Amino acid sequence: MREIDWYFDPISPYAYLALTELHTLAPLARVRMRPVLFAGLLGHWDNVGPAEIPPKRVWTYRFCAWQAAQKGIPFRCPASHPFNPLPWLRLATALEGEETAVRRIFEAVWATGEDPSDATRAYALARELGVDPECLGDPAIKERLRAETDAAAARGVFGVPSLLIDGEVFWGADALEFARAFLEEPRLMQQPDMQVGDVPIAAVRRHR
Repeated sequence: MREIDWYFDPISPYAYLALTELHTLAPLARVRMRPVLFAGLLGHWDNVGPAEIPPKRVWTYRFCAWQAAQKGIPFRCPASHPFNPLPWLRLATALEGEETAVRRIFEAVWATGEDPSDATRAYALARELGVDPECLGDPAIKERLRAETDAAAARGVFGVPSLLIDGEVFWGADALEFARAFLEEPRLMQQPDMQVGDVPIAAVRRHR
């Protein structure tokens, strides 16, 4: 069976919503879950996250809460957001992106309404999952997460959640159908309408 990569950071509510739908790809591929630091991707691409634009921040929370309700997914906005996701990411890294652990992490952040910036909660979950909380400060774990983030950026990953399939990036919680279509028809990207990479840039916005 084909193996594909799913890049995530528990700071993203869109990644939480996408996680609940990943099982739909199971007949076509095995998904490897890869934790990455969203802030690292933003820095690499000189971008800002949704929560850094005040009206977009409000929209994101409202839309994700609404969409979760439509799909029957437990959802409660965390007590603080954005927050430092590093303890949670390092836990996912220590457990090598094991699916059950990743789901527990996302549920702890997005289904409880508690404060994910309280690192003791990540440590408590680590114990539940059989991980010594001390290892979350291990330089080797930190370096693995950093290397994974750098490698993702080098592969063209610019946000979370993202699927990487045969070098093609499928970004966002709403990209699963597109990804499934590509898995079913690998020549999809060869169609004329998909040849957009060489379209000339006619105007460049000045960065502040």
